Amino acid sequence: MIRVLGYPTRACDGVTRRELLRAGSLAAMLGTAGLRSPGAARASSGSAKPRSAPAQAVILLDLFGGPSHIDTFDMKPNAPAEIRGEFQSIPTVLPGYRVCEHLPLLAQRVNRLAVVRTVSHRYNSHNPYAVMTGFDGGHDQTDYFAKPTNHPSVPSVCQYFGVGRGKDLPGYVMLPAYPGYSQGLRRAGPYGGYLGPKYDPVFATADSFSGPNTSSDKDFYNPHVPLIGEPRLPKLDGELTLDILNDRRSLVQQLEAKAAAIDAHSHTLRRDAAFDLLLSPKAKTAFDLSKEPAKLRDRYGRDIFGQSVLLARRLVEAGVSFVTIHTEAKPNGHWDTHDNNFNMLKHLLLPFLDRALSALLDDLENRGLLESTLVVCTGDMGRTPKVNARAGRDHWTQCGFALFAGGGTRPGVIYGTSDKIAAYPLDHPVSAGDLVATVYDLVGVDPESTVPDHTNRPIHISHGGQPIRGILK
Repeated sequence: MIRVLGYPTRACDGVTRRELLRAGSLAAMLGTAGLRSPGAARASSGSAKPRSAPAQAVILLDLFGGPSHIDTFDMKPNAPAEIRGEFQSIPTVLPGYRVCEHLPLLAQRVNRLAVVRTVSHRYNSHNPYAVMTGFDGGHDQTDYFAKPTNHPSVPSVCQYFGVGRGKDLPGYVMLPAYPGYSQGLRRAGPYGGYLGPKYDPVFATADSFSGPNTSSDKDFYNPHVPLIGEPRLPKLDGELTLDILNDRRSLVQQLEAKAAAIDAHSHTLRRDAAFDLLLSPKAKTAFDLSKEPAKLRDRYGRDIFGQSVLLARRLVEAGVSFVTIHTEAKPNGHWDTHDNNFNMLKHLLLPFLDRALSALLDDLENRGLLESTLVVCTGDMGRTPKVNARAGRDHWTQCGFALFAGGGTRPGVIYGTSDKIAAYPLDHPVSAGDLVATVYDLVGVDPESTVPDHTNRPIHISHGGQPIRGILK
């Protein structure tokens, strides 16, 4: 029996769910390899006509839980103490722009970033559904978990239109595993939705850690050292021999016959793609972080987030078009700082973000990949301007931040201004639809295109959003 590896715990929303994957269901563990049927690149109206595409690859850093904008990239040093919080600001390489004192590495690299300070949407839920699809009209009660009728993610739509298709490697990979892996649940956002499961990502696995045990809820707001680990493909050595793998393939075929009968073509593609990925020498090489110099691995950080960011660079270099890194509820990766906000940020969250993102920018630039690789960093939402009685900040969807770098974006741009307490945008509000429209525009997909939903209705892929022209070259 194969079980979802992780901790049976909860996020602040109180969700408790543990899914079990039975007898070798590798296709479910891995997701799909983004394979498409020959006639897949179509739209109900509009089309993905060839466009200028400065971004040949996209790396999205999704900060699960909602990072505090007012304690990072939109500080308000002149606000009252209960608003500005405990942190001081420091100057950056951009005259007049200051960031949190606990982001010293990024402070020296904001001239490579476009910083958007006015992300504002309606979707108050802990998953990347709005961030990855552009749809913010969902509800926590109905759209928390992934389901076949969800809107598709940006990489799924792109592959539907034939953009970013994988060859020897899948076109779309998520690290270190599917969102929710540490709690045994599958959060909405990264999937193909009504376009079909063949547009789901390939999910790596994150099942091996070392360090302090942070699995209990009493540790949820305690800033322990992040656990050491790395995302990887399931092993083909040790207990999992090729003979066992072949036996397991046969067992999968038997167990999933009914599902295959429902959608034989799509299901066969998913299953075979998962096994083919396991057996691919190029995939095994791309996932082998031991080939990187120890100093570079240290530079990114040996925690699961840092090693996922490094692996994203390796995958992009190997030919993967879309890589998403999703931080987790446990162990020690969530940004949902209702309690102990300042200690969580100071001792855990800001250091690993500062280290890994700055390393990625340097690494991509040194390898000549930054101009062709779009890097995006954002989260579920921002946090409340006012600090609560537990030294925390609560959910706040009305204002947050997003960072862009490379891939056709303008470096050194600070876009949008919030009010004096970072509660609402004063100008240039940016919706979830605007975020995804910007990505579509940069990878060569017309943001005005539509795709058919599960009832064959044409759905606007950007959900009314428009590209953020002020951050584009």
